[in-house]
Amino acid sequence: MASYTVNKAAVAFVRELIDKKRYVLDSDWGEVQPSADDQNAYLDKHSWDEYAAWHLGLTEGANDETKARYAFVVGDFSRVHRVGLIACVYRASEWRHKEVELAAHNLLQHLDKVSG
Repeated sequence: MASYTVNKAAVAFVRELIDKKRYVLDSDWGEVQPSADDQNAYLDKHSWDEYAAWHLGLTEGANDETKARYAFVVGDFSRVHRVGLIACVYRASEWRHKEVELAAHNLLQHLDKVSG
């Protein structure tokens, strides 16, 4: 099983997006989660750092600037999705990636507070 560390830059970026009200409260994650084609299209126009900012986890041992390096996506490359954060909490909890789980949980709590 892969191991992950928290992408602290992504946590800060997502918190900033939430503070700027760039979020969606109700969506279907299965419909809005970026597909492989969406990811490739984003990478065609953006840097790896910008791509990484949407992912709360960094896969240990994976090379930088590969999609395998970045895990636990939380948005559609435009806005943070509440269900994306919930999915991250659930997946990280399921596989016992406690640090990522807590980072996603804290961001979800922040979103809920900000969105009132």
